[in-house]
Amino acid sequence: MSTFPDRPNSALLVIDVQEGVVAEAHARDQVVANVATLVDRARAAGTPVVWVQHEEEPHLPRDSDAWRIVPELEPRADEPVVAKGYGDSFEATRLEEVLAELGVGRLFIAGAQADQCIRGTLHGALVRGYDTWLVSDAHTTEDQSEYGAPPPEQVIAHTNLYWQYESSPGREVGTVDTRSASFGA
Repeated sequence: MSTFPDRPNSALLVIDVQEGVVAEAHARDQVVANVATLVDRARAAGTPVVWVQHEEEPHLPRDSDAWRIVPELEPRADEPVVAKGYGDSFEATRLEEVLAELGVGRLFIAGAQADQCIRGTLHGALVRGYDTWLVSDAHTTEDQSEYGAPPPEQVIAHTNLYWQYESSPGREVGTVDTRSASFGA
């Protein structure tokens, strides 16, 4: 159980599934389809969907085509959209305030980039006291091997591997695939 006894709710956190972030991402279409499935299931269960959108000059300026969430996904008017400028979606944003208002203590995390914003947010959530579940087949990254990184499928596999075995006192942590993610009340 999270360290928030008065926050029993779950939320799906969709991070940076934006045109300029996932355009060249590994298995882009399958990951976006999995995120869409998660969004539909969360909505059907009454679980909040919280969207995170990275803003950064010059690559992802607000209101640019690159900044926009991919057309396969569309936040509803009543779903929070949180702007961020750092890898950790909590850092210098209103995310904590949004989650507190929704009574959320448990997060399911999906999106991009596995080796940057996903990892940063996973750790940011965990150290802040959230139960933190990574949806193993609903995150992706670009190929950064020209800069010395492993190929994207290995980055994704490693992120899943180490988060599967992460732990902290008083929190539930791990991985779940799209099919197994449960948003039930």
